[in-house]
Amino acid sequence: MLEEEYDRDRRRLPRHLRRQPEPERPFTYEIRPAVRGDVPDIREIYNYYVTNSVVTFDEKRWTHAQWADKFDHLQKLGLPFLVAVSPSGQVLGYGYVSPWTGKSGYRYTVENSIYLGQAATGKGLGRALLEALIDACRQLGIREIVAVISDRGAEASVALHERLGFVEVGRMGRVGFKFGRWLGTIYMQKHLEPVKKRSFLRRRD
Repeated sequence: MLEEEYDRDRRRLPRHLRRQPEPERPFTYEIRPAVRGDVPDIREIYNYYVTNSVVTFDEKRWTHAQWADKFDHLQKLGLPFLVAVSPSGQVLGYGYVSPWTGKSGYRYTVENSIYLGQAATGKGLGRALLEALIDACRQLGIREIVAVISDRGAEASVALHERLGFVEVGRMGRVGFKFGRWLGTIYMQKHLEPVKKRSFLRRRD
């Protein structure tokens, strides 16, 4: 049956017998601290970008052991590692911060990373994860967050960081090489004000 004939016959049916299109399900998720059981999903999300994009300069897929070691290291340091999960428990995306360098003088500065599963892009999840990371860092007393972003193929990431108050502080050209081409990096930075201590005095109107 042709599509036009199907639509015409459908209109002839009583309204209660017509097949209605299924409404699009709302995109819902929960952001929570990552646990070790999330590592396999995190690995799969990241490895997609390793093999299909230049937003990371890694060229080899990460193993489960590598991600488990990274998770344990960040847990030991007490740094935020967050995941966004669907109602069924599937990891839709993740974000974490890591030390800017190994030198103690940089202890109030971190670098952030956020990656989303392909089905979760373009739905505001990246912003929600970055906002949650910023808040977690502020609660820990971290003062500076730095984002190192590829200058090719990561325009959405640059725009997201700008919307949340990151400013570009520098660029390096041709420092990476992947997929047969040279790549540069964009450095963006956000300053965090310390958390104000709450007063125990209650205001009376």
